[in-house]
Amino acid sequence: MTLFGLFTLAVGLSMDAFAVAVCKGLAMPKITAKNCGLVGLWFGVFQALMPLIGYFLGDRFSSRITSVDHWVAFILLGLIGANMIREAFSKEEEAADPSLDVKTMLVLAIATSIDALAVGITLAFLQVQILPAVLFIGVITFVCSACGVKVGNVFGIRYKSRAELVGGIILILIGTRILLEHLGIL
Repeated sequence: MTLFGLFTLAVGLSMDAFAVAVCKGLAMPKITAKNCGLVGLWFGVFQALMPLIGYFLGDRFSSRITSVDHWVAFILLGLIGANMIREAFSKEEEAADPSLDVKTMLVLAIATSIDALAVGITLAFLQVQILPAVLFIGVITFVCSACGVKVGNVFGIRYKSRAELVGGIILILIGTRILLEHLGIL
């Protein structure tokens, strides 16, 4: 996977966390650099940890499904991307909660990084150097999430669904590229 491919993957994965960070910023009457950093840290750590776990799970089984790994990557990324796009068009509004306590942030960090677990499985099939990849994903998510708190506080919720839409499209395109490259079309 190229550096640009990894960057687009990281941005795509970080969009769920960005959307939740926007909601956090929206709910906070006043934000501080500490608040932005704390939200970024929670989401960045979990976005790095989950693909690492997924990678080791995928690595255990990759030898058994190497002949279809490109289809697995395509399907997983396609499903994750489609779900993000569906959420972007959903009319359900999430309640804005300014709390940054451990229980709240742990639940949000896990919820926004579940898709990264599946991506980690895909990274095992692609034989990516996992440590630099997850560090890169974590840093990108940290930055996007920290900025998301500020964006939410300044601009409100109007960018949340756009972020989910863009993230979903990016993941679907990456999955499609993996499939087309393996089939020899690209």
